[in-house]
Parts: sequence; structure tokens; C-alpha cells
Amino acid sequence: MNSDFITSLRKPPIYTKSTVEFWNDEYISKQMLKAHLDPNFDGASRKLDFIEKSVTWITELISPADYPSLLDVGCGPGIYAEKFAQRGYQVTGVDFSKRSIAYAQQSAISKKLNISYVYQNYLEMDLDKCFDFCTMIYCDYGALSTKDRQVIMNKIYHHLKPGGKVLLDVFSMTKFCNFQEQQIWEICPNGGFWRPEEHMVLSGFYKYSDNVTLDLISIVSKEEITPYYLWNTYFSKEDLMQEAESVGFKTCGLFGDVAGSIYQSESDTIAIILEK
Repeated sequence: MNSDFITSLRKPPIYTKSTVEFWNDEYISKQMLKAHLDPNFDGASRKLDFIEKSVTWITELISPADYPSLLDVGCGPGIYAEKFAQRGYQVTGVDFSKRSIAYAQQSAISKKLNISYVYQNYLEMDLDKCFDFCTMIYCDYGALSTKDRQVIMNKIYHHLKPGGKVLLDVFSMTKFCNFQEQQIWEICPNGGFWRPEEHMVLSGFYKYSDNVTLDLISIVSKEEITPYYLWNTYFSKEDLMQEAESVGFKTCGLFGDVAGSIYQSESDTIAIILEK
């Protein structure tokens, strides 16, 4: 059997990074953008009604009158950024997907919204500006390795004014406990999300120590065998607070999600508000 085939399916060391930037792949990035913009699909962005609810809650809790400049880390195609701008924030969005940033820029122009978008890896973020408020929404923080989480926490801290606040969310230990390990495969004769032509998708879903999971997506076609590694780290409220406070933040509030639901131990997500 082809050794590359075996390697692509093998459970890798924790936090192994994909060798291909799929978020900037010409075809995959189109599918990702389509998923982000679908108001009834919550696999890329949350559903529109939840987004509306969360923006209303965020605006009431951390108002643009008191925290006017907002940095949206991992802004994607600007779904939250536009709604924040419409509520009165001065918004800067940062993302590492060229297609998402290009779409966001054109959308802002068409809606006459004064939003600054930056195409940049937020782990290397250097904007020469400090903000009143920062958001990192849809559990992006937990998709990073332990080392990269330290990097982004420090980057956010550096880009905040004294007294500035941060809102981010993560998946909880309840979500981790409910994660089911499995292996599945699918033949896509007419193409699909990952490729426009015929291919097979071999998916492995694995648990690791340190409350980490991996979605290992391997694409097999006549020309290639390509694995993609999608990681998630899950948190207790104590672990999340400790990571943030080790950088210098203080915790101001814990919630069940970024729409302000009451935090409960059985919540799938944890939203935290931090202050510099």
C-alpha cells in the first residue's frame, strides 16, 4: 500500500500543522466564503439570528460610546465587523484569508461602512495602533496550539489601551466529553467542498490528552493525497481564566456564549470578558 496514503491517515503528533494553507486555496476559499455567508448554516459562522442577538448583547455590555475602537481578530468576510460598525464602533478587522478580506472590503464599500480591513496572520499582528475593545469570536482561540494561544493573547494585550476589554469564546469540557471518536469516508464523484473534481474524503475524529481533538480530513484523488489538520482545544472556566490572567488580563465576566447566556457547567461554549 502507498506509504503516503498510510501517512495521511495516521494520527499525527498533537498540534501538527497542515502543510497547505487551505484558507487561501483558490477553490476551498470559495467554499469557505459561501459557508460563512449562508445565514442558515453554522459550520463556518453562526446563524444570522444568533449573530444579531450577540451583537445586540455585546453593544449593550461594552458600548461603542465607552469603547469606540474595536479590533475584530479573525474577522473573516466581515459579518460581525459590519454589524459592529453599524452600531457605532470604529472597526478594524484582521484575517489571513485573502478571499475573505477582499470580500469584506468590497462589502464595506458597497454599504458605505468605514471599516479598516487588514490581510495579515494575526499571530504576526502589528497594527501600530491600540484599541478600546477586541473580539475573537466563534472559538478561534481554541483552534490554536498552546504556544500560538500564548502568542495571540500577548498580541491582543499589546494592541489594547489600558482598561481595554476583550471578548472571546471557546469550547467547553462538556463539548469535549461529548466528542465521539470515529472514522468515516465519502466518495464525491462530482466534486464537493474540498475539490471541484472527483475525490474521496477520509475523515478521522480523534481525542488527545490535554483536552484536545483533531478533525483529520484526508483528500484522495488521482493526483494527490492531502491531509488537513483541524484542531480544537477545550477549556474549563478555570483553565481559560488562568491562560488569560497569566498574560496580565483580569477576568470581568463569564457567560455561556457570546450572546450573553448564563454560564452553566453543561454549556457547550464559554465566553469570557477580560480587561487589560
